[in-house]
Amino acid sequence: MIRPSMTKTSRRAIHAIVVLAAMTVASPAFAQLSIDITQGVVDPLPIAVTRLVGGGETQQVGANVASVVAADLERSGLFRPIDPQAFIEKPEAIVLQPSFGDWRQINAQLLVTGNVGIESDGRLQTTFRLWDVFAEQQMVGFTFRTTPANWRRVAHKIADAIYQRVTGETGYFDTRVVYIAESGPATNRVKRLSIMDQDGANHRFLTDGADLVLTPRFSPTAQEITYLSYRGDTPRVYIYNIDTGQNELLGDFPGMTFAPRFAPDGNSVVFSMARGGNSEIFIMDLRTRDIRQLTHDRSIDTSPSFSPDGARIAFNSDRGGTPQIYVMDAGGGNPQRITFGQGRYSTPVWSPRGDLIAFTRQHKGEFFIGVMRPDGQGERMLSRSYLDEGPTWAPNGRVIMFFRETPTTKGNVSRLFSVDLTGYNERLVVTPLDGSDPAWSPMLP
Repeated sequence: MIRPSMTKTSRRAIHAIVVLAAMTVASPAFAQLSIDITQGVVDPLPIAVTRLVGGGETQQVGANVASVVAADLERSGLFRPIDPQAFIEKPEAIVLQPSFGDWRQINAQLLVTGNVGIESDGRLQTTFRLWDVFAEQQMVGFTFRTTPANWRRVAHKIADAIYQRVTGETGYFDTRVVYIAESGPATNRVKRLSIMDQDGANHRFLTDGADLVLTPRFSPTAQEITYLSYRGDTPRVYIYNIDTGQNELLGDFPGMTFAPRFAPDGNSVVFSMARGGNSEIFIMDLRTRDIRQLTHDRSIDTSPSFSPDGARIAFNSDRGGTPQIYVMDAGGGNPQRITFGQGRYSTPVWSPRGDLIAFTRQHKGEFFIGVMRPDGQGERMLSRSYLDEGPTWAPNGRVIMFFRETPTTKGNVSRLFSVDLTGYNERLVVTPLDGSDPAWSPMLP
């Protein structure tokens, strides 16, 4: 097994303090900058992200941080970073506040400035400020202190702070994604459990490919992953600890085809398993290993997913004749069908906000990733292709990642994609190999 490079100590070593006013009263000029992220954004906000000023060894760090911040914001589809070649005022010339006229000349509505340095104890200190160019006001500012190796996480935290200040929603950049990296011919596919930052950086393989692995899921703490592994013909469920790199065998589960999902409190997992030729949904208490059956139906019940409050479970069942999505109480009672559209519905996943359920829909030879409210109303399709499947939510509940298979002359190619709730901002997530079964982590501690 290959351990991820980020240890428990380094992940928790970032500290932030507010510098100046974290929030200012919105002026009439700033009111124009408000973004409704549930609607399509035709013209992303122009933002200038300057190189964070530093000397000596930190000069390149400052440039690197600015580059990651700009890339995060651009990828959201809500911001348009301005080419630094267009900047009139140089970052080094900005002392107390920018020369706002220079930034208005290049049509920047938002401006990011800052500096980096090494403290006496060897820690990296990074300060940034977000400015409203037209109101000539600081909107938010923080100082982060951490080890120099954590500069990329600092950049993601800066992007999160900017995103939250402008949209009013929490960010999602300081997160990770686990997925299945695939390679080799279709008849002998090698699948490895892999982890990376949400932007594809810091990529690591967590398993060596000797055993087939499928459907990883994050725990609520972002420190553990459940996944399904086949050794021979026996499906086994493991819990992988990201901090220690150790695997714990949860048990052998003949008839299981998807890994379990954690309950919101992290103390139990819910899963489907075939017994006597029929697939039912079960829950396991991770402290006692006690297993309790939740569904009792002659049809196939599978793909359970908890609501964020732990009160309900969405699942897939063909008890109505075709695969559809149902919602039931966490104890298994009161099952209700919520999908009635054309086609087959599968892989329901509850949003971290609790307001939507994402799903896969198959109709007339095409696959769709869609969302709907927990009562089945407001159904919207966000993606459409030959085969889109396996949605997973960003922790702010505003972006979905999934995998797409595309046929080629040499066989199907599988890639990861993300799309926001508008359906307009679809992006390829770059991975070194083919990718499938993504799972998005909660915000990192």
